[in-house]
Amino acid sequence: MKATVAPYETRVQCGRVVCRNGLVIRIAAYPVDLKMSNGQIYLAGTGFDYSGMTAETGFSASVVDLEGFVGYAGITRDMIQSGVFDGAEVYYFYADFLSPVEDYQPHLKAVFGKTMLNDDRYRIEQMSAHDLLSQDTTQTYTAACAHIRKFGGQGHGECGVDVGAITVTGALTHVISDLIIRDSSRSESAGRFKAGSVVFTSGDNVGLAEIKIRDYAADGTITLYEPPFYALAVGATYSMKPGCDGSIDACKGYGNISRRRGFDWIPLRSTVLGIGGQS
Repeated sequence: MKATVAPYETRVQCGRVVCRNGLVIRIAAYPVDLKMSNGQIYLAGTGFDYSGMTAETGFSASVVDLEGFVGYAGITRDMIQSGVFDGAEVYYFYADFLSPVEDYQPHLKAVFGKTMLNDDRYRIEQMSAHDLLSQDTTQTYTAACAHIRKFGGQGHGECGVDVGAITVTGALTHVISDLIIRDSSRSESAGRFKAGSVVFTSGDNVGLAEIKIRDYAADGTITLYEPPFYALAVGATYSMKPGCDGSIDACKGYGNISRRRGFDWIPLRSTVLGIGGQS
């Protein structure tokens, strides 16, 4: 049984979308904006809707899609096309609209999946946490640390590196090409931000998805895996965080060797199959 249940006469469904870049969007299936007891505002359910939501008492996973029109609830075309919502976590709950409390009656946790955009209408498929946990992760023994898939995760048994403490900010001094930019004021060693990511905090790219970093040079040159959604200009500000290549040296560099989940001394296949000391 749930600890708290919203009265069915005054029950309203709400959803909180937490994107990987830190953006949080709050929406409610209600005709006007809903202010929670903690002061958070959940935007009125205009221009979007939950569709296909099913939940059973058995072990089958819940299913839910989010449909709507771009421009409502702060969801823009640029955000959808740049991938801001890829892998975002969604928390659905019921509240009493007479006295709304955030997360009053938790209903469903889901992860955003495939996004479809047709003219000004979007549809985002979601996978419930139940379904996500039932997926076969097929973990294998490799030299690279398994935490590389979620570098900086703070959950039980996860990486544990405090990425926020090592995130830096600055402004571009050179825009060499769509993929190569530079902040000549940077003084970190070469490779410091390799495999990391950067988000831009001014200009047309504000609020869009983070971009993975291919390489970083000691003179502040940043090479990206893909170009930003909009062209950059000198002076554009950014927030940049280091990444991890999964190597044992990276774990040592972060002082995180105790949490490492890589296997660095697995013998080669030729050694395992060798006969009588052969290799």
